[in-house]
Amino acid sequence: MLSPLFHPRDFDRLPGWRADDPSLAFDAFRRSAFRVLEKPYKTGSLGVEAGAFAGACAEARGHPALAADAARAFFERHFVPCLIAPDDRPRGFVTGFYEPAVEASPVRTERFTVPLLARPDDLVDIDHGNRPSGLDPYLAFGRRTKDGVVEYFDRRAIETGALAGRGLEFAWVESKVDAFFIHVQGAARLDLTGGGTRRITYAAKSGQRFSGPGRILADLGEIPLEKVTMQSIRRWFAEHPGRVDEIFWQNRSYIFWREASVDDPALGPVAAAKVPLTAGRSLAVDRLLHTFGTPFFIDAPALKAFDAKPFSRLMIAQDTGSAIVGPARGDLFAGSGDAAGEIAGVVRADADFYALLPRGLAAR
Repeated sequence: MLSPLFHPRDFDRLPGWRADDPSLAFDAFRRSAFRVLEKPYKTGSLGVEAGAFAGACAEARGHPALAADAARAFFERHFVPCLIAPDDRPRGFVTGFYEPAVEASPVRTERFTVPLLARPDDLVDIDHGNRPSGLDPYLAFGRRTKDGVVEYFDRRAIETGALAGRGLEFAWVESKVDAFFIHVQGAARLDLTGGGTRRITYAAKSGQRFSGPGRILADLGEIPLEKVTMQSIRRWFAEHPGRVDEIFWQNRSYIFWREASVDDPALGPVAAAKVPLTAGRSLAVDRLLHTFGTPFFIDAPALKAFDAKPFSRLMIAQDTGSAIVGPARGDLFAGSGDAAGEIAGVVRADADFYALLPRGLAAR
């Protein structure tokens, strides 16, 4: 059943809809339209049925690209914009994420000492069918032992040697802070010291709850909450190198990696929806609530980090994250590299979320 949180609107009531160029959003939607031929997306608990996108996906696969007006007409033809009105606050909220580009070494050296690890062979997925009695119901991963499945090692245990000697190192980076932000972003481009580039993306995690360093530092009175950005967090760590572990180890969740080849270097990493992300057009959402491939029009008039004008853009739901929780909560993909990081690091803004629902579904 479709959630009552969706409130239908006319496209003409979407602030900035006519001014936006949705051609790149169409390209992103089209990539998801091909992906569902391999494996359909799961329907989120808000009831946006994955199968309801079949007509729009079929048409999108037949167009290699569309100019702005044609792309806008495509979305107007197939969808109805629905304002998401969450119960707990009048508006939604957006933050930003990006793909870091970090210098790395394929082997440990005196300079490069912080490893990025592949998924261990004793890490197992947990669901309702194999959850051991007494295990924290939040945990979606566990550790296989001879006595059964238990909670996996947390960040502190792993960083102090719990997985040492198992050959899991993908590469080595210089800074614990760089490594942590790679974990937060969920992907990275590694510029290898011997030449070449390697792209990695999320493979699994240890399973514990995520605790962001910004919130921790705000709670400690180190940075006012309203001034928490990626830049201010990095600056604090640079000024307090002796407290890095103290803060990071409060986030018990640890991320494991896999190789992620992307044919087009202009695109971002392959993320949770199994397609390369599009800078400024891919959106991370709460995957338990929403359905990947759903278009969202995001109106955040106070946000001007992307192009120095109020943010009103069509985005496509193609990723998720531990901190993205709620029906009107999203993470905007800013792109790859340092320039994208400067944008993503300051994105914190109230926003209206309009989910574009297939017309057949919205008519119910």
